[in-house]
Amino acid sequence: MGEVKTLRCITCGREYAPNEIEYTCPDCGPRRGTLEVIYDYERVAKIFNKETLSRDTEHTMWRYLPLLPIEGRRFVQPLRVGYTPLYSFDDYAHELGLKALYIKDDGQNPTASYKDRASSVVVIKAQEKKKRVVTAASTGNAASSLAGFSAATDLKTMIFVPRTAPEAKVTQLLIYGAKVFLVNGSYDVAYDLAAEAAAEFGWYNRSAAVNPYLVEGKKTGALELAEQLAWDPPDVVFVGVGDGSVVSGICKGFYELRKLGIIDRLPRVIGVQAEGSAPIAASYAKYDGKNVEIHDIEAETVADSICVGKPRDIVKAVKYVHANGGDFITVSDEQIMAAIATMARRTGVFPEPAGAAPFAGMLKMAAEGKIAGKRAAVMVTGNGLKDIVTARRVAGTAIEIEPALSAVKEHL
Repeated sequence: MGEVKTLRCITCGREYAPNEIEYTCPDCGPRRGTLEVIYDYERVAKIFNKETLSRDTEHTMWRYLPLLPIEGRRFVQPLRVGYTPLYSFDDYAHELGLKALYIKDDGQNPTASYKDRASSVVVIKAQEKKKRVVTAASTGNAASSLAGFSAATDLKTMIFVPRTAPEAKVTQLLIYGAKVFLVNGSYDVAYDLAAEAAAEFGWYNRSAAVNPYLVEGKKTGALELAEQLAWDPPDVVFVGVGDGSVVSGICKGFYELRKLGIIDRLPRVIGVQAEGSAPIAASYAKYDGKNVEIHDIEAETVADSICVGKPRDIVKAVKYVHANGGDFITVSDEQIMAAIATMARRTGVFPEPAGAAPFAGMLKMAAEGKIAGKRAAVMVTGNGLKDIVTARRVAGTAIEIEPALSAVKEHL
């Protein structure tokens, strides 16, 4: 598997050979035993550095292939994934008291979400492992991403989503040809059912955290952000958090760049959770540097993509953000809803609720003076068209008129 050295349990530290184990540490279990992918960094450094990247003309996430856990390019699809736009808003930054404000728009990936980074890797791994069926539990984005990247292969997709998943995301799944199970229960219930089905039928499981290769795809957002800023990363990076895999990936990406000597400092990573779905933030607040407390909740938030009461990558998220020197904060649904409209109207980037959550977190910390004079980046993980029903609640109303200029003048 390229330069992969071992798979290491995030809790007990036990290491496994890459082909020795499929999902999680058997000693620590699926919640505490998620695995981290460890590379031979000395070998990676010889073929992956500023010089090699400067010569690479491929502007997709596959330019980072030496730091990804796949065997080669055989199963890499032509869909452009990664290297999404990074926008700078100087005037708005100054209004907020910031030195700079960057927005990285992953709504421009093939299925319009950040999850494409992970799914593209997992679909490759499934083919390398000669699997025939892949499955996932999802609030929508991860599933539609998996279905989209599986569509151009011989893989069949079996998807489990809560019945309340936004219609646009369910439609995406169906149009890609996935078999979709709408589960009468929460995302957490769907997750457990997908795991049970995967074990029973031998399907390859892409569900969050259980598959160690997901974080590897998700870390590429950090690699890109640093490279797009000429290896001078921002001071602080805001990331929406549900299961904890995306924020773990962002932290790991920056860590590996510094380990390889490509950047000389780590930006602070701020995980942003909705107040009604913040079990990781609660665990982080109690973290003593040794033991991660896990307290599951009944999650409820307008941001469906981060509505997780039983986060599966909680241990990794807490440990990685702590090692990074970052933090977790929470925002209300009202702040998230307001952030959808504010971001769209001030930057032109239209986020779904989960994509607006980190922007809301940035606005909250800016208002409190906690990031004054800093260079801040916001990771937008999904396009607003993913959940148009929620967007309409804050968009305002259109004006119905007769087809006459006088009618137009009446409303000006």
